[in-house]
Amino acid sequence: MNARTALAAPTLIVVGLLSLTGCSAYDSLVHKQATSTFDDTTAFDDGAEVDAEWIPADATEITVRTSTMEDAADAVILLTSGSALSDCTEVKRHSAPSWVLDGAPDPYEAKTVFACGDWSVVASDDGWFGWTPNSEEERNAAAAE
Repeated sequence: MNARTALAAPTLIVVGLLSLTGCSAYDSLVHKQATSTFDDTTAFDDGAEVDAEWIPADATEITVRTSTMEDAADAVILLTSGSALSDCTEVKRHSAPSWVLDGAPDPYEAKTVFACGDWSVVASDDGWFGWTPNSEEERNAAAAE
C-alpha cells in the first residue's frame, strides 16, 4: 500500500459511513443538530427529548430539531394543529430560533409571539412553530399579563 492510498482510505471510510447513515449523521456531526419527526402527541411524548407543554393535544406531523451539543437547550418544533394554544400569552417578539424548519414561517416577520414558558410560538400555515429558549423580555412580559 502506498502513502497516497493509506491517506485516502480513512477519508473514504468516513464518506462511506456518512452516506450509509444519511443526512441525520451529517447534521449531527457538522451542524450540531438532530431532527426527529413524530406522527402525533403520543409519539412525541414517548420519544421526544424536549418538553413542550404548549403543544395542542390534536397535534400531528410534529418535527423537532435539537442541538447535539451537551447541555444546549436550543430546539424548534413545527406541527400541524387546528387548536388554539392554552396557557400562553401574546407578547412582543424579542427572540428568534436557532434554526428554521422547511415549511416554518419566517420568525422575523412576526411582531408578536405567544410566550409559553421558555418557548415562543407563532402560527404557521396549518399549525404552530415554536422555539426555545425565548428571551427574558418575553417571559417577563407574559408574567406581567
